Amino acid sequence: MLGAMETNGWRPALQATLHCLTGCAIGEVLGMVIGTSLGWHNAATVVLSIALAFVFGYALTMRGVLAAGVSFRQALSVALAADTVSIAVMEIVDNGIVLAVPGAMDAGLGSPLFWGSLLVALLIAFVVTTPVNRWMIGRGRGHAVVHQYHH
Repeated sequence: MLGAMETNGWRPALQATLHCLTGCAIGEVLGMVIGTSLGWHNAATVVLSIALAFVFGYALTMRGVLAAGVSFRQALSVALAADTVSIAVMEIVDNGIVLAVPGAMDAGLGSPLFWGSLLVALLIAFVVTTPVNRWMIGRGRGHAVVHQYHH
């Protein structure tokens, strides 16, 4: 089973999506916490969450690429090529779900509804984004451009 997973591209897709989920979750949670605790409107909170998800997603990729000894400009270029589609899909799905759950955005930081909807949204976004990453890696795009920098 594992051999089939490796040869048909699912393993790299799962790894790429987990990497993406890590950056997205850090940015998403931080943005939601900041926006909610400051009492911002839902739209401003979502915009901040999305922006931070991209920042943290790109930063995680750049960290590894910079460690391979490339310039900041080249690392940024690699991160943009590797992560933009994956992060965008993940953000559309997870924010769409959180916004669709009645009362989730207004529930507050102490509410299980707030945290539960965010957790479920991120898990569903992972499931939806994995085949996208598999498709992109299979065509030499997405996280496939990062592999040459891994040691």
